[in-house]
Amino acid sequence: MLLLTPLEKFPDIQKGDDLVGSILNSLITTNIIMQNNDILVLTQKIVSKSEGRYINLELVKPSKEAFLLASKCEKDARLVELILHESRVILRIRPGTLIVEHRLGFICANAGIDHSNVTLSNSEKENTVLLLPENPDLSSQIIRTKIEEKYGIRIGIMIIDSHGRAWRLGVVGTSIGFSGIPGLIDMRGQTDLFGGKLRITEIAAADELAGAASLMMGQASEGLPVIHVRGFPYPLREGKLDELIRPIENDLFR
Repeated sequence: MLLLTPLEKFPDIQKGDDLVGSILNSLITTNIIMQNNDILVLTQKIVSKSEGRYINLELVKPSKEAFLLASKCEKDARLVELILHESRVILRIRPGTLIVEHRLGFICANAGIDHSNVTLSNSEKENTVLLLPENPDLSSQIIRTKIEEKYGIRIGIMIIDSHGRAWRLGVVGTSIGFSGIPGLIDMRGQTDLFGGKLRITEIAAADELAGAASLMMGQASEGLPVIHVRGFPYPLREGKLDELIRPIENDLFR
């Protein structure tokens, strides 16, 4: 049975805070004792905040390219400059949105840069944005190692964000980095219910779990940035985000 439990009374994380210490304290508050094969799913915001990924737009000097794109997408040129810096390539331009290939490899809107839930003074908040973690796979590995050392067990860690999808409306929780869990489960060659062999089935297990955890976290003021998972239906293994990124030659949208 898959059981997802939000960690209770999680503090508002700021730059330099002990994120792992906060997780451990919240596990105690929630009366959870970590076991082998448990997983912790973290929203990217608390990781970005702890890593100090804040940028004050007042300090950003837009380039000519940023000004040109800003006129097309109707966004602040300083924000567009940050989007360019965080992206490999701009794929689509629409009023209010730039669809990009993020430097981490996935496709997303506005390079994942966010204004929401950035807790600063009122004067700072208006001009401050939060970037995604520098290296979510590495951040996951560091967090995982510290917690495993604390409990003497093997676990998985995943960092998620909310992404849109090409064929559907609305956002869903999506993995942007993980450690100790599989990203993709290859079912090809296994038999189905009627004895036939599966030919193309690969399961994005990390993204399926991200979506489930995102339901528990919410999208607004819920204040539940960490979800404890027990009963993940696949064996844990070493994994990384790259295994979920579709190669460009197989990308039907480009």
